[in-house]
Amino acid sequence: MDLNDARAAREILQGVSEVTPLPHSRWLHELTGRDVRLKCENLQRAGSFKIRGAYTRIARLSDEERARGVVAASAGNHAQGVALAAAKLGARATIFMPHGAALPKVQATLGYGAEVRFHGLGVTEALVAAAEFADETGATLIHPFDHPDIVAGQATVGLEIIEQLPEVSTILVPLGGGGLAAGIALLKSERPDITVVGVQAEAAAAYPGSLAEGIPVEADLGSTMADGIAVSRPGAVPFDLIRQHLDEVVTVSEESMSQALIGLLERAKLLVEPAGAVGVAALLEYPDRFEGPVVPVLSGGNIDALLLLEVIRHGLASGGRFLMFRVRISDRPGELMRLLTELAQMDVNILNVNHDRGSEALGVREVEVALQVATRGNDHREEVWRRLTELGYDPS
Repeated sequence: MDLNDARAAREILQGVSEVTPLPHSRWLHELTGRDVRLKCENLQRAGSFKIRGAYTRIARLSDEERARGVVAASAGNHAQGVALAAAKLGARATIFMPHGAALPKVQATLGYGAEVRFHGLGVTEALVAAAEFADETGATLIHPFDHPDIVAGQATVGLEIIEQLPEVSTILVPLGGGGLAAGIALLKSERPDITVVGVQAEAAAAYPGSLAEGIPVEADLGSTMADGIAVSRPGAVPFDLIRQHLDEVVTVSEESMSQALIGLLERAKLLVEPAGAVGVAALLEYPDRFEGPVVPVLSGGNIDALLLLEVIRHGLASGGRFLMFRVRISDRPGELMRLLTELAQMDVNILNVNHDRGSEALGVREVEVALQVATRGNDHREEVWRRLTELGYDPS
């Protein structure tokens, strides 16, 4: 495969996918000293880049194949991409989603006209059910990343980047199964001067081990908020392209992802899911590592509101702006007021206070107070901790 495959896919996608914007990020420029542009696939139709590959794949089916319908397995972005593409091409779509899939993603998939069936507790189990459904009904399985048409469709993101910013030096791409990274890495066939870097969550990184082995191998995945790129085994088609063309794979922490998401919300006014924010997380972790101009690809913006609340809380804590601690005080009138007054004098905002008088570890006339407070950052948090210790509170 090469960029001609991407150009052919772009012809198919005319009038279907959006040419997403590439705005400059002043916040990340100040942080890194590089020109940073954000490729906003979170603003794409159906909320992610997935429509590009899904539509390309389904459009290339024969009329007879489309008449038999398509089937896919996904907990989110791929489901919505396939559902929308199938609706536009007049194909019946059946999407297998795991039990417990986020309700907004289920509703969006249904809203595009797909039939949703629930199977298993994860995408791997749902994919097995989708493959069985394809065998039984003759429907075509639309794999989320392991097909040349999928890769060609996703590669149109790369074409847009070099047209919008010909002088781009580094592209940071979220890396899960590999379809998007493989597609963008096709740029190397004509632009070897561009560095393409795949970014994975360090708790769920399958590619480093597979690249070391030279073949796709199963990896044990830990828990990560970046569920959109938590894929245990790379696809064969994207793996070969990534092995040929991708310059590097880096991993990022959960803390960096949550801080990237908050930074994008507060500074760029963009809602991005954790998997879509890993390129920005890489800039936060390695601000001096990548040559500019740098383009992090914001691959999607479909995030459940409840998860968003958890990620924001996690990001505020890791950024020093949210603090939870416990102290013991005398169970006498005025002692709690004295503690809260001290915190107020340090410009600490009290979010929640809870008393515990029932613990066997407490002494007579002692009470444990658990507090959740908002601070201004790591330096302020350290100052608060130090002052409480000086006052004899022994926070923990």
